[in-house]
Amino acid sequence: MAKNSIRMKRFFFIIFVFISGFVFSKDKTPKDYESFRKNYENYSENDVRAFSYLDIYIKKAKKEKKYPELFQGYRDAVFYSKSLSKKLQYADSCIDAAYKSGSDDRVSTAYVLKGSIYYAKLKKYKPALDEYLMAYKYAKNTGDLYLKYKISYHLGVVKNYLGYHEEALELFQDCLTYFEAGMNNTSLHPNQIFNNQKGYLNSLHQAIVCYSHLNDAKKSDSLTDIGLLKTFNNKDFLQERSYFLKSKGISEYNNTKYLAAIDNLQQSLKLSTDDFAWMSVDYFYIGKSYLAINQEDKAISNFKKIDSIFTKHEFILPELRENYEFLINHYKTKKDSEKQLYYTTQLLKADSIISRDFAYLSMKIHREYDTNTLMEEKGRLEKANTWGGFLIAGLLITAGILGYVLLKRRRKQKSTLDQYLLLQEKLRTHSYVGLENSQPVSPIQSVESCDDKKPHITEAIKQDLLLKLRRFEDKKMFTQKGLTIQKLAVQFETNTNYLSHVINEQKGMNFNKYLGELRIRHITCLLFEKSIYLNYTIDSLAKECGIASRQNFSDLFHEINGIRPTDFIRKRKKEIDNLDYSSVRSMRGLFSEN
Repeated sequence: MAKNSIRMKRFFFIIFVFISGFVFSKDKTPKDYESFRKNYENYSENDVRAFSYLDIYIKKAKKEKKYPELFQGYRDAVFYSKSLSKKLQYADSCIDAAYKSGSDDRVSTAYVLKGSIYYAKLKKYKPALDEYLMAYKYAKNTGDLYLKYKISYHLGVVKNYLGYHEEALELFQDCLTYFEAGMNNTSLHPNQIFNNQKGYLNSLHQAIVCYSHLNDAKKSDSLTDIGLLKTFNNKDFLQERSYFLKSKGISEYNNTKYLAAIDNLQQSLKLSTDDFAWMSVDYFYIGKSYLAINQEDKAISNFKKIDSIFTKHEFILPELRENYEFLINHYKTKKDSEKQLYYTTQLLKADSIISRDFAYLSMKIHREYDTNTLMEEKGRLEKANTWGGFLIAGLLITAGILGYVLLKRRRKQKSTLDQYLLLQEKLRTHSYVGLENSQPVSPIQSVESCDDKKPHITEAIKQDLLLKLRRFEDKKMFTQKGLTIQKLAVQFETNTNYLSHVINEQKGMNFNKYLGELRIRHITCLLFEKSIYLNYTIDSLAKECGIASRQNFSDLFHEINGIRPTDFIRKRKKEIDNLDYSSVRSMRGLFSEN
């Protein structure tokens, strides 16, 4: 019995030790990754307290080689890190973890994340675009529609910035449709609904910017009112509300309601956090509003704030270039050559940065100060402070350069006018005919060409193809996008050899030249006969006649008509304005005689 008692005591002791060891050795640290995230997910952006949990989370994921979790950890680290350089480092680590996870969606998301740092925090559009294009590459086959439209939004932002407003608008309209459906979908998680609301409001703001640049004030104002209504009394979207107040202020300025403009723009500044790009737009229109009500000192004060932003971030929107022209003229009037020189140097620096990112846009923006003239002016001002004796020589050189430029420009204008008048005469006398009236041309054969190399075409087939070509021309089927001789041959139910031979023989040119002639003559007639087309952009005119590239359209127009489309449109507009003015004067004469 004693032995049995001892055995029982030993048994219970072993059981006690085992249970105690299990209980007391249990780690209080969360075992699963979601539990880790719950400890810090309610912290606000840039709150580094999150790293007391995040560092453990990342270390655990690295050790266990859990790459999806490691991707999420670095993604969170970007959000909670306060340092921009750290954000970029974590973004690179996030991309690396995404690749190791083997998920294209994660890779795409990681590239969007890094691109957003360049865009939202640094306003460096070139590297941002590189990241967005990589994201687009990996999201081509994604089933994650939210990711797809998020990428579309960011690409639209870059297009908008570069001046491709019509293309950007198409992207934002698609984003608005998707995000609006998402924010009204009650079956989604609250975080998903919030993300869709944010996507909708930011897409709405960018669409407003597009419409503003496209001079559609009615649409811009309508969307601004929607944005203000949807962000009213909503603390979650204060930054977005600041965008809509900015848009409202610009609209008020354009309608000469300067005090109302100042009020809205100042409200926008109060709500804006760290978006220095749009803050500079606020300051610009506040300054212009003060200038309009003759409060120049307040205007200059706001213009100087834009220079402070530019100095700090080396970023300026191209439409704010005029800011420096105001400052230069102000100090020129005050005869303060030192500050005039400073702001001239700043303007040249701004031009350099704009030109670096805006190969397309910089040529479109009207600039009161030509860069070469600014360089001469800068040199004159620098020497004026120390070498006043060289002033006259500098002015003479500047005058000589300007004289040469003006002479060259005058010759070009004369040549352009001559070409326009010649083309105008053809259009008026209907001698500017299309290819439908062209006569068969006997093609010139080379020494190497032989009769047996030509396709043998019966007269019946030839007449059938000519009839189809006539219908093709009459119905303007040549405006189809991406049209090739192979596609047209399929439409004509023939082969490319027969079709090519008939076009060469009857039109006296190859298919590409034939198609280009039809398209350019068609759009030229529309521009001359229907004034509405004079308001189209070059991109829109190219699309109207089926040409994909703006540059190809412009070159082909010049080759066929001897004048650039922009010059033709300008001359035609001026001609119509003169006719309208003459009509009004004639009517006034009739009334005065009575």
